Amino acid sequence: MQKFSIGTVSIPGDASLFFIAGPCVIEGRKMALEVASSLHAIRESDGVPFIFKGSFRKANRSSAASFTGIGDLAALEILGEIRERFDMPVLTDVHETHEVKLASPYVDVLQIPAFLSRQSDLLAAAGKSGLAVNIKKGQFMAPEDMAMAAEKVSRTGNTRLMLTERGTSFGYHNLVVDFRGIAKMALTGYPVVYDASHSLQLPSAGRGVSGGEREHLLPMARAAVAAGVHGLFFEVHPDPDNAMSDAATQVALKDFPAVVRKMRKLHRCIQASE
Repeated sequence: MQKFSIGTVSIPGDASLFFIAGPCVIEGRKMALEVASSLHAIRESDGVPFIFKGSFRKANRSSAASFTGIGDLAALEILGEIRERFDMPVLTDVHETHEVKLASPYVDVLQIPAFLSRQSDLLAAAGKSGLAVNIKKGQFMAPEDMAMAAEKVSRTGNTRLMLTERGTSFGYHNLVVDFRGIAKMALTGYPVVYDASHSLQLPSAGRGVSGGEREHLLPMARAAVAAGVHGLFFEVHPDPDNAMSDAATQVALKDFPAVVRKMRKLHRCIQASE
């Protein structure tokens, strides 16, 4: 398994899960710092390795009227502040090749969104940045095909790669997760992450916004841990129902410490039984 570090976070962890967590999109400085402060508190009290996640802009939206961001530089500066203030690695999405250069000075991980996971130029540009790269599996892709997406990055000489499962399109407005895919993606030799938030989306099911089934988050995340993921991805918000994006699937910030404890406890039990 490919091993590397992102700031103070070891990927994959020697004996524990790592977590990618934060709001879907940066809605403003106050909210982002509130989430980051809470993650920092969990890290300090329980030793949980966190990578803060926040999109500086949302390019893939159901409706033209949907919120896309507060401005690219304003959002990126907030991400940079979080990285410095909390000594926490930061991840954001990039959608076009020119965004790689724009975002790189502010973050530690560039994330390739699922719908763009076959975009060769974008993957190569992310790889050439030298930053760690997280590729989300396209909803239309077989898990074994992610090896070819990873190769587009690794051919630049950058093997600081993670692959993320986030569900597969199934019928209308629905996603399903085939947990065999976690084992299949692990065969690439790269760490595998499970995106508990986006795998519960009901895309475009809410008349211009994506719906979701947040109530299934814990059983799905438990299944992913049992299947052998190295990391978990959660979108977290102080007030999910009023979030500007992904309101139906974000975890309430007040509930998140308990989620982390349950996932880590399960992971320890599985390790002890092996």
